[in-house]
Amino acid sequence: MARRINVILESETEQTLKRAAKPGERSRFINRAVLEYAAMHSPTALRERLKHAALRDQDLTEEFARDWRSVDREAWQRLNRGQRSVRHSSRGEEKSTS
Repeated sequence: MARRINVILESETEQTLKRAAKPGERSRFINRAVLEYAAMHSPTALRERLKHAALRDQDLTEEFARDWRSVDREAWQRLNRGQRSVRHSSRGEEKSTS
């Protein structure tokens, strides 16, 4: 059931509407635009898109975790062997008094 409502649009939005929809088709155009916008931006839609992206990128996540585990393991092995990558200043360990 269609109902008439009053809507106030900014002039730029009105011009866009005039270019996008012919007279007599504007109500249908606005109705579709509002429904599509609401469907794309609702909390449920956002949650579904995030879930889809997480499932899609699951392999990437596992690959990154494997890469970082090996980097982390190498760093710990260097530390255990005493091969610290921290460089000391050329002035020695003393603090400057200047």
